[in-house]
Amino acid sequence: MIEALSALAAFSSIMRIVLLGAGVGAVIVAAADWAVRTRRISPFSAVSRFAKSRVDPRLAGIERQVVRAGGHTSNTPWWALVAYIVVASLIIAVLDMLVGLLRDAAMATTLGTVGVLALIVRWSFSFLRFALLIRVLSSWFPRFATSPWISWTYRATEWLLRPLRRVIPTIGPIDISPILAYFILVVAESLVITVLFPGSR
Repeated sequence: MIEALSALAAFSSIMRIVLLGAGVGAVIVAAADWAVRTRRISPFSAVSRFAKSRVDPRLAGIERQVVRAGGHTSNTPWWALVAYIVVASLIIAVLDMLVGLLRDAAMATTLGTVGVLALIVRWSFSFLRFALLIRVLSSWFPRFATSPWISWTYRATEWLLRPLRRVIPTIGPIDISPILAYFILVVAESLVITVLFPGSR
């Protein structure tokens, strides 16, 4: 398990570098495509030809969503960049979560039954926090809320968010109950581990 943990940690570090490099490239491409769309770059230039032949066809799906939401097509590259940042953040979060799960499992096996029970508690709270994070991110794209890839997060977290919404007012259009729910889960996990499994910390 130690070897698997080391390999996954190394892979996670490599992926961070790859995603960062791809993100820098995405920023450059988004800026160039936006400049072409807003005619800040000549439509007859090599950059324009590249954007129209290689970039724009790949952004067609996002462009349809932007138009459907009432946005201007020139903003499509920036929305594509936002989508990349969200996906890259999710990939990093999942890799970090897997590294943490393997690390916890390696530690739990050295503590016997108490360690395994504490591990189950930690994993349960980690699952709830992950579901909460996915739910918040998916709320930026309401169209995906009914997707089976996302709907499970509503079933997993609504029991916690519903009572919080009754007592916590929204700040304009922003619902801050998920933020409070996240901190409640962190504190609850710490209390449960401290009280029930003091030797596993």
